[in-house]
Amino acid sequence: MTEKRPLTQVNASVPGTEVAAETAAAMASASLVFKTADSTYSSTLLTHAKQLFTFADNNRGSYSEKIPEVATYYNSTGYGDELLWAASWLYHATADQSYLEYVTGENGKEFAQWGSPTWFSWDNKLAGAQVLLSRLSFFGASGNSVIENYRKSAEDVMCGLLPQSPTATSSRTESGLIWVSEWNSLQHPVASAFLAALYGDYMLTTQTAKLTCGDHSFEPSDLRKFAKLQADYVLGSNPLKMSFLVGYGDKYPQYVHHRGASIPVNATTGCTDGFQWLNSAKPNPNVAVGALVGGPFLNETFVDSRNNTMQTEPTTYNSAVIVGLLSSLVTTSSAVKSFG
Repeated sequence: MTEKRPLTQVNASVPGTEVAAETAAAMASASLVFKTADSTYSSTLLTHAKQLFTFADNNRGSYSEKIPEVATYYNSTGYGDELLWAASWLYHATADQSYLEYVTGENGKEFAQWGSPTWFSWDNKLAGAQVLLSRLSFFGASGNSVIENYRKSAEDVMCGLLPQSPTATSSRTESGLIWVSEWNSLQHPVASAFLAALYGDYMLTTQTAKLTCGDHSFEPSDLRKFAKLQADYVLGSNPLKMSFLVGYGDKYPQYVHHRGASIPVNATTGCTDGFQWLNSAKPNPNVAVGALVGGPFLNETFVDSRNNTMQTEPTTYNSAVIVGLLSSLVTTSSAVKSFG
């Protein structure tokens, strides 16, 4: 693509709390990844994470209200979850008590929605923040009673996912795939399974034997079994015997709604010239290896067509969580006990 691609920015006049806080969370978590391997880069990430979080908190406003043209595609339902998400990661990256006070004080009361399980998604980070903050309870590093509210909320999420739980969600297909939305249906099962695998690792590491859901109790292995069921479904253990991860297995989507996959490598095209390939009856000339498509409908059907955007379009937020889920299932690993 050779034409101009103008950028849109958020600033003090046009705030976008979700964007700034989400980026702060990403940088804070990445600073932990690079802490040993590249301490200079890690420090740079953390510096900017702090700056972005301060900006996000001091200049509150939803990006999809301030930049309404994005609302058609990615309309935010609120920025409180991103603020808690960022503060949670910053506490883990810095051990600075001010971030712990942020999530357990007035902001926690306003935004945490304790006792109301939510789906972990690009728009809502609460379930992720609850699982992340439950680490502090598991590993005994907080001593803050409010952290128990986050852990209890995380437990509520887990109990909703386990199919034998008395509070199990009915939002799933006949084959057991978590199913919440027609558009990009695989985001929710993959993200949920990732959190379940992670929570199960917290339990294993701390030798926490049971998760109580009403009058039932479950073991870490039950969480892992659920996570594996979701992953196996995505990779081909489903009624269609199709892998929804492009490039994996013998059968996977051939008409992925993806410009780079559908336009030949040697083509020269502008922004509006791609329709001949969008509407082509031929399979994609390029395989978008590792792309996770939208996924099946509730009745477990899938129409492999480029114009079927809700099912064949891959997204970065799908592909990101499938990497996390598959990594967590490679082995039963102990969660890292230390932080900061």
